[in-house]
Amino acid sequence: MIYKGIIFAIAYVLLAPFVGGFLEGVDRKISARMQRRVGPPVLQPFYDVRKLLNKQTISVMTAQTFLLMTYMVLMILTGFMFFYGTDILMCFFVMSTGATFLYFASVVTSSPYSSIGAQRELIQMMAYEPAVLLSCVGFYLAAGTFQVAEIAGGDHLSYFLQLPGFFVAFVFILTIKMRKSPFDISTSHHAHQELIKGVTTEMGSKNLAIFQITEWYENVFLMGVVGLFFVNSNVYSVIVAIVAILLVYFLEILIDNSSARMKWADMLKLSWVVTLFSAGVNLIILMVIR
Repeated sequence: MIYKGIIFAIAYVLLAPFVGGFLEGVDRKISARMQRRVGPPVLQPFYDVRKLLNKQTISVMTAQTFLLMTYMVLMILTGFMFFYGTDILMCFFVMSTGATFLYFASVVTSSPYSSIGAQRELIQMMAYEPAVLLSCVGFYLAAGTFQVAEIAGGDHLSYFLQLPGFFVAFVFILTIKMRKSPFDISTSHHAHQELIKGVTTEMGSKNLAIFQITEWYENVFLMGVVGLFFVNSNVYSVIVAIVAILLVYFLEILIDNSSARMKWADMLKLSWVVTLFSAGVNLIILMVIR
């Protein structure tokens, strides 16, 4: 079991950037088709990152590179721990710590535009953290453990059947975590959304490439959590999990291309209402049953 976890963890470290970059390429292609455009090649994200890495390094503050590298290392550590099968609560704690370093990387430049984006990033953290914590609690109540390996390897029915409210809350905050419209208030992936790029305003060349690669790691980790709602000891559950992940990812693309940006206050209220209603009701039902 330990060797299996090591293989999964190493596979995440080595393959997650390629999987994440490919998913972003598919995202761009589907988004273009939804907007009746041809769109860029699926491999365009890799071309963009390669171009950024080949550019001369220009940084407003030298500390920004260190902070972004720390952000990336912590995000890699998050996924490594998750796919190794350790405590899911600790995984999310490390992820949140990494997001804090992204905030520091934005405000360290003293740019007003970057600082505003950083403040909005903190607001987004306030919006999605309750759903993240409740999801961990839901897994614990359903599986009796926080260990990812034990959650995924148990002989049980899909956790989706036991935790539908937690699943809805987590999928909802995915839109915030992946910075997709209507919750792309800290930065946007679409050029037509804004001229000033929020947290990435003062990031250029290699720093922007580091940010992009880290997002790919993060998205693969988040999709892994989605899959955790469906996997069990049955090998066929992996197929079900992959299908669920693809459907959720497509749903995020659809929401992104059919929604206008929401104000931060509305985002905060809506995310907490959805979290407390869907996950809260599910939590009460679980506690009554137990």
